Amino acid sequence: MATQTETQTITSLPSVTPLSTDAVVSGAVTTHLNFYEPPSDGSKPFNYVESPPEGQPERNYGTVDVPVTIQDIRGHETEYTLDQNAFTALKNVPQSTERDFSDDDSIKKNYYPEVEKLLLDNVPGSNKIFLFDHTVRRASPNAHRTPVTRVHIDQTASSAEARVRHHLPDEADELLQGRYRIINVWRPINGAVESFPLAFANSASVPDEALVGIEHRYPDRTGETAAVKHTDGQNWCYWSQMDDNERLLLECFDNENGRGRVPHTAFEDPRSGPNAKPRESIEVRALVFG
Repeated sequence: MATQTETQTITSLPSVTPLSTDAVVSGAVTTHLNFYEPPSDGSKPFNYVESPPEGQPERNYGTVDVPVTIQDIRGHETEYTLDQNAFTALKNVPQSTERDFSDDDSIKKNYYPEVEKLLLDNVPGSNKIFLFDHTVRRASPNAHRTPVTRVHIDQTASSAEARVRHHLPDEADELLQGRYRIINVWRPINGAVESFPLAFANSASVPDEALVGIEHRYPDRTGETAAVKHTDGQNWCYWSQMDDNERLLLECFDNENGRGRVPHTAFEDPRSGPNAKPRESIEVRALVFG
């Protein structure tokens, strides 16, 4: 298993009071999502993972907010699959032996084996898993990582192949001959989500021309993510009140299925009251073979 935890771009968030007294929020909701807006000078879009060089912006592209109605999959979880929609929802997952999610080494020791087993048990055909990083996000102003409120996909075809070669160089040529996928395993870690829930699009409703490659600049290398333009007909979903015993599998790339890339983003739910509990979550990113 991997020992790498990668820095993600921090997005400023409004403050959320850490008290929970509001009613349960569920059902379809209309809100605004932040979609891609190209650089004004026509240059290739990029963002820096760490602090940018002097004189460079953290990212050179913008966003445009678009009103979107987001459907609730609660009660319809079994209708969605990785192959058809690029996401799937899992319920009644046993309690993790990792409780705090505050120490990277503890997460890798306790939680990574659970994620590996979860993927092998729930991704048809999988026979080898390599977990290459994770990110813990907390919706509080001083958190090291906060929910990302821009529509994006974590990987592209070129960066997925590069991931295999980077993390498994001795096996890469053989592994790349078969099916390989990148799947994020997403869950809350402080109880049912009340603020900044995760929205995810039905991949089949997002055309390839809506995806824009973004140079993802690390200190030692350059990867690629995808930003997403808004297009008519996009079908957006979320899972209301997602709890600690539930998991979302979000497929970011599948070399055998062109629909295996799910746009996703945190969003501000206008129904979340002033006492909504700040979201805390972890996403683990996996190379899945077979």
